[in-house]
Amino acid sequence: MVLKKIVHLFFIITGGTIGYLYIPEIVNLLDFTDAAWVASPYFGSVVGAIILFFVSYWLVDYIVEFLRWIEEGLVKIPVGDLFFGSVGLIMGLVIAYLMNIPLQYINIEFVSQVIPLFVTILLGYFGFQVGFRRRDEFVNLLNINKKERDKKKTTAEQDGGDGDQLIPKAKILDTSVIIDGRIADICQTSFLEGTIIIPQFVLGELQHIADSSDVLKRNRGRRGLDVLNRIQKELPVKVEIYEGDFEDIPEVDSKLIKLAKVINGIVVTNDFNLNKVCDLQGVPVLNINDLANAVKPVVLPGEELMVQVIKDGKEQNQGIAYLDDGTMIVVEEGRNYIGKTIEVLITSVLQTSAGRMIFAKPKLLEKAL
Repeated sequence: MVLKKIVHLFFIITGGTIGYLYIPEIVNLLDFTDAAWVASPYFGSVVGAIILFFVSYWLVDYIVEFLRWIEEGLVKIPVGDLFFGSVGLIMGLVIAYLMNIPLQYINIEFVSQVIPLFVTILLGYFGFQVGFRRRDEFVNLLNINKKERDKKKTTAEQDGGDGDQLIPKAKILDTSVIIDGRIADICQTSFLEGTIIIPQFVLGELQHIADSSDVLKRNRGRRGLDVLNRIQKELPVKVEIYEGDFEDIPEVDSKLIKLAKVINGIVVTNDFNLNKVCDLQGVPVLNINDLANAVKPVVLPGEELMVQVIKDGKEQNQGIAYLDDGTMIVVEEGRNYIGKTIEVLITSVLQTSAGRMIFAKPKLLEKAL
């Protein structure tokens, strides 16, 4: 194994260096022989190299295992996180170097030797943490600058008469809209412009649902994964996986809102509560239910429909029926018609982000009045 050979070579070089520097002094201090060649630095270098070479056979497996553990940890870190963490580390070390320069001129040994080491480690650690944890803000700054340049370029082209339109904002999918499945059909019709962003933490939540012991949840999670697979492989849209995470935010919905602010994107959902929170925080949101309601056939008060009353409603004497598209119709005084197909008269229509509800009353009752 190449890594083992490298570790052995490191021990040999280290042993040779230590032997070259210290073994002659030890021989002279002990004064147990008059042979000059024993006190030679080159002899000490050979002895030190041989000693640490044999010592490495006891330690090499542990060292290689430790290095493998570090390697696996680094490989799992997203490239963006590793890059910004490294940039932060370098900046921290540079600041530490500049701060340590005046300390070198202080004659107190503790101040001139120990404190610089402590400052270097501390600022290097803080630099890495700042770069790693604030990576999304740094990416946002870079994107803002790029968008400003693109905007100026597009404006200049438009003034010249041959410019393109501004680049559409990225659309961030939440868990509910993926499980719902209609987003795939919308993407196929090309009504949704821009890049589709699928956050890694949403994928994690989908996988958790797909691994649930509850059959219903497990089926919903697997359906969501199938929808994502279809969007990514079969549909003519650009899909990107956002590898970052907001570790200080536990809720997935809050992470989505934070991500939308960071990348200046739009949240796509059919969750009524998430829709309201996005509105309160000024985050653009597209609600699939709003789109579905907008393309449903228009039903106006005063129209007549043939419906089948399926079950009783929440209020007294109410019956519930449904249109072919799933819209619920509340039939006043319709409890006595459960299981029957009757003609109803539309009295009012209530439309919200949660869906559309139609209120009606039996036509027979209207005629009787």
